[in-house]
Amino acid sequence: MDKPVEMFDRDYEWSALTRFIEDDQPGATLGVVSGRRRQGKTFLLDAACRAVGGFYFGATEATDAESLRRISAALTAHVRPASPYHFSDWAEAVDALLALGTERPVPVVIDEFPYLVKANPELPSIIQEALRTLRDERSGSRTRLLLCGSALSFMGRLLSGNAPLRGRAGLELVVRPLDHRLAAEFWNITDPRLALQVNAIVGGTPAYRREFARGDTPDGADDFDDWVVRTVLNPETPLFREARYLLAEEPDLRDTALYLSVLAAVADGNATRGGMAGYLERKATDIAHPINVLEDAGLLHRDADAFRENRPTYRIAEPLIGFYHAIMRPVWDQLERPGSAARVWQASRRRFISNVLGPHFEQVCREWALHHADPELFGGLPARVGHGVVHDPKARVGHEVDVAVIGIADGSRPPLLAIGEAKWNDTMGIAHIERLRHIRDLIAQAGRYDTTGTRLMCLSGAGFNEKAYAAAQADPDVQLVDLEALYGLA
Repeated sequence: MDKPVEMFDRDYEWSALTRFIEDDQPGATLGVVSGRRRQGKTFLLDAACRAVGGFYFGATEATDAESLRRISAALTAHVRPASPYHFSDWAEAVDALLALGTERPVPVVIDEFPYLVKANPELPSIIQEALRTLRDERSGSRTRLLLCGSALSFMGRLLSGNAPLRGRAGLELVVRPLDHRLAAEFWNITDPRLALQVNAIVGGTPAYRREFARGDTPDGADDFDDWVVRTVLNPETPLFREARYLLAEEPDLRDTALYLSVLAAVADGNATRGGMAGYLERKATDIAHPINVLEDAGLLHRDADAFRENRPTYRIAEPLIGFYHAIMRPVWDQLERPGSAARVWQASRRRFISNVLGPHFEQVCREWALHHADPELFGGLPARVGHGVVHDPKARVGHEVDVAVIGIADGSRPPLLAIGEAKWNDTMGIAHIERLRHIRDLIAQAGRYDTTGTRLMCLSGAGFNEKAYAAAQADPDVQLVDLEALYGLA
């Protein structure tokens, strides 16, 4: 299949779909496509159907009977049979979809599948029965049935545990947001500092530029503040309320107020369960369920502490939701009044840097180390990259490590390839390097990791002073990483 020229990137996803759809082996097969809203799943699947004459059906929130009428009408328009389809149940409808692939492999997409299951919980079992191994309707078909949905909590359960469709899927594709480098290219931003500022607000969701901001991109660094005011903080644009809608669209989030408060606690810097509980003035056990639900929905991400067992921290997975809770929600009444955005943003700039931009920069540094950095920079391939707190028993303090690059264990202690400190707005110097040396010594004393080859990284959005450059020149274990390196421009 030829990828549409108007589709940005998604080469991996398009290749995976192509292999699945064009597989010529006999027998109908099942694929599952998921991902957060606004990532372009519908565009991707609709384009695949258009490329090879497949069938696409987008479900809506409706009764079971109405959905059957809609798919009957849609399939009639697609096939143009002698008499129109009038499906009495989903078993009949699924068999008609399988019949589309009797002559050749053909994609059949059911988008927003969770809506159909909400109205008819037996639908996954019906599809399981239709795809039974020795069933003639399946063996005589080469339909490539693709179920798609944005409700991550639901889609995650679709193929797990004892779910009816477990073990039935030949494709499980997650359409993820664009990473920071692709997002900069998509937004047509060449200045890495500006690119990261924009990314800290809208992340890598394609729809936020094309549909929600109507193509409005900051015209240089001097235009960033005005761009925030005229797009994200402007009550006339869809971006203004998008963070609230993302939460409302998750079917498993019933007590919205509690979930909003949990996210607000994290946005305010309370990254542990105890911190969230204190912020909400509740017991930690009382918020265990909402935390788990937010994790399943893909809105909250759990990060294990790289140096302490059972001390995870949490971060908001969607930048726009983090920006909303840190900047917009506390002054929502002000922002709803037209013309107030500029004044609110001026008063919120410091909070944006400390609560949004700083933590986002640290996360981008971790993702860069895992996915983009040359392994030679660390002396080995990272197995995982995290962060955590190193305890100093003598001083009785904890030292935060923003980036911990852990290598592949080879029958012994895993190698700690590098530790790093990330500062968005600070020019880094020799004091930062000495601090990392001290932390490396503490980690070595703890004995959990092999630190014989641990390198020290300073990652800065503001650059480095002469002493830092001199230290890096004198010691090959010291690495200085600037924004150009993070964006692949160095």
